[in-house]
Amino acid sequence: MTDVLADLQRRRFLRDSARYAAMLAAGSLPLLSSVAAAPGAHRDAAPLATVRSGRLRGQTQHDVHVFRGIPYGADTRARRFLPALPETPWRGVRDALHYGNAAPQGGSDGPGSEDCLYLNVWTPALRDGGRRPILFYIHGGGYNNGSGSDPLYDGSALCRRGEVVVVTVNHRLNVFGYLYLGGFDDPALAGSGNVGQLDLVQALQWVRQHAAEFGGDADNITVFGQSGGGAKIATLMAMPAARGLFQRAWTMSGQQVTAAGPRAAAQRAKIAMDAVKARDVQALRALPTDALLAATRARDPSRVEDTGLYFGPVLDGSVLPVHPFWPEAAAQSAGIPMVIGNTHDETRAFLGNDPGTFTLSWDALPAKLEKEQYADLLPSTVIARYRQLYPHYTPSQVFFAATTAGRSWRGAVEELEARARQHAPTWAYQLDWGSPLDGGKFGAFHTLDIPLVFDTTDRPGSRTGAGTDAAQVAAMMSQALIAFARHGNPNHPGLARWDGYSLARRETMLFDTRSRQADDPRGGERALYAQVPFIQRGTF
Repeated sequence: MTDVLADLQRRRFLRDSARYAAMLAAGSLPLLSSVAAAPGAHRDAAPLATVRSGRLRGQTQHDVHVFRGIPYGADTRARRFLPALPETPWRGVRDALHYGNAAPQGGSDGPGSEDCLYLNVWTPALRDGGRRPILFYIHGGGYNNGSGSDPLYDGSALCRRGEVVVVTVNHRLNVFGYLYLGGFDDPALAGSGNVGQLDLVQALQWVRQHAAEFGGDADNITVFGQSGGGAKIATLMAMPAARGLFQRAWTMSGQQVTAAGPRAAAQRAKIAMDAVKARDVQALRALPTDALLAATRARDPSRVEDTGLYFGPVLDGSVLPVHPFWPEAAAQSAGIPMVIGNTHDETRAFLGNDPGTFTLSWDALPAKLEKEQYADLLPSTVIARYRQLYPHYTPSQVFFAATTAGRSWRGAVEELEARARQHAPTWAYQLDWGSPLDGGKFGAFHTLDIPLVFDTTDRPGSRTGAGTDAAQVAAMMSQALIAFARHGNPNHPGLARWDGYSLARRETMLFDTRSRQADDPRGGERALYAQVPFIQRGTF
């Protein structure tokens, strides 16, 4: 085997050297870019790709070709609140060795830049006619934060496991991507509340255009995303501009049942403008990036917790003419196979940071639950029902279960039911396997399925632990994603039978070390919260 690998490496070296020699002889090989190669990359064996704006030099890591920081659109600073233009062409060979800028934001991915339209590609081969499935990942962080460069989103493992192409993407967020200015007398601003979504459309168009160059199939693109990424996918499924750009959808703990109405979005725009003391659109455009970003820290009038002004997709009548999943699932996506998943203990990720939530008393529980369940039910009613359903639960267990069912899970149920009424091909999953770290107290928390689906449990930021159980669940989930991308059905030999979701049975795959399908898991909780209408946060 060693001799075979050595021979393959030798032939690859000779092939690339010959290509470089031919380019040099033709006078088409320019001076090297000023961007230094990443450690371990060899320029004389670097993979080269040709895209619409020029040539790219990537690097090969463990037999996977990687291209980072590929521009798919121009700097958006000059097009603030407007649809982006195509990227500016370059001369010579551009190094694609480092991730591009994230969108402007606070937190670990900040401060970012308005020059943020970049994507990253992992592929087993270039220009070989392989027509591999393409997996296009949209990051989470709501509509406010995040980027496609998190180590957990590395596509190498999926490439090697399933012979697929993986793409991650950055796009405009928060006030830069979702500030609705349609109320101003300027037709060009009609879609301003959805330009972050239009960036994703532009990225998908770029991927389709270049699929063959990166060994992929332009007619077999699966969009997948977690949390805000899933919500963005749900929104794309109702956008006419996204029609035909992807053939499958896999969402993880992220839903968008309804979008913000134009009145509510205009109200938030006024709050944002007041926060930065801008009287008109011209003043908004003149603000430095960091000054405009300050608008995100204004208090939102409709939110319980003080986490800043909400920005998200807007029902503007053109870019987004209908709510994504209300009163029914968007007709344009009825034929797209879809997986809708969640984790069993979603809210332990963001409500478990206070140690006191793990030692709640029955006396303290009602007030805590009323604030965090996001459903207008009497806490006493909720608590009594949970004590009937799960007599062994402690007050803290009731709190985490009820908040998960009341705020994180309900959107998934709404989408699943809408798809079932539409008779659209849909599968549901629930991650039951919990992280063993921290004594296991966080369970199957929000975001835990990311390293399992990407098979990146060994990467920085993974909280799965490095045990055999994590590897086993990752193998099942990543292979299910690959099977879904390849065939439009997530079933594979390493998994128990997984039937499509129906209203009669509510079939759901429970991912664990021994995964199994169950009918209507947590049905009592679902029925409890079905007593009140579901309202997507940000709608009003």
